[in-house]
Amino acid sequence: MTEPPTNISLALPGRILISGASGMIGTALVRSWKSDPIQVLRLVRQHSNSDEADTQTILWNPSAPHPIPNAERLAGVDTVIHLSGANVAAGRWTPKYKREIVASRLDTTSALVDAITKLNPRPRVLVCASAIGIYGNRGDELLTEAAAPGTGFLAETCVAWEHAARPAEAAGIRVVHARFGVVLSPRGGALAKLLPLFRLGLGGNLGDGREWMPWITIDDAVAVLRYCIRNESIHGPVNTVAPLAVTNAEFTRALAAALHRPAIIPAPAFALRLAFGQMADEALLASCRVVPEKLRQAGFPFADPGIGPALRRLLSS
Repeated sequence: MTEPPTNISLALPGRILISGASGMIGTALVRSWKSDPIQVLRLVRQHSNSDEADTQTILWNPSAPHPIPNAERLAGVDTVIHLSGANVAAGRWTPKYKREIVASRLDTTSALVDAITKLNPRPRVLVCASAIGIYGNRGDELLTEAAAPGTGFLAETCVAWEHAARPAEAAGIRVVHARFGVVLSPRGGALAKLLPLFRLGLGGNLGDGREWMPWITIDDAVAVLRYCIRNESIHGPVNTVAPLAVTNAEFTRALAAALHRPAIIPAPAFALRLAFGQMADEALLASCRVVPEKLRQAGFPFADPGIGPALRRLLSS
């Protein structure tokens, strides 16, 4: 994995606390530290059989009065990474599931921030997941981190999600909001779900294909998180997307080409709306032309800037 050559503190974090470590991004991030002299503590809601004797696993319940009963185990943590959150593209947004989406972000962030602001000394940095959904459906508008939030359930959820971390900033902790685009990995997420269809030659555009689709490979997503941890000058929102934006049609063509398959069967907007309701409009059909302006200014070295080479590399590894 490429490390940024300039502009950053070279000191590695010593003791890291991470929520969502079992997710796609969390798993890859923890794996990236295997050869580093770093202690990673994982917050989990319940122990698996393999966790029972694991001194690096800490139980928590974000909805409990005392979310982390043995909070003394957090002593000495200098870096906190918060990646928890229910999958927004898991299916139709029923009222119940919308409440779960919100609670899985706001309750966990508030509970974690409350716990770490009580530590002495406090962690130096909190990197909290967010999403490019904060910008809403913006057509062809070019969106940097300075752009105003959009409208809709997803945008409002992201605004509240980021707001929940403000007490950490007030306590003097450097806070970074990693606004993820579509993270591409053959082992999970959107790409893994698309691969079976595209391998059968059944892939195609979503909607009319003109919607902008911010994306980033799993390797660059991990590298961005590591970079934000170590670069003391980075704070606030960070668009965690590749520098070369593509439309859905361009992504579809690139994926089909990487698999040497045709892509001629589109999923029309009306069918997606029938199947997924509000989620289709806000998560599948929204156009969001996001650029990683802060990372560009900081000189972050993307390993996968272009969609074609990125997909070919991911699918050959």
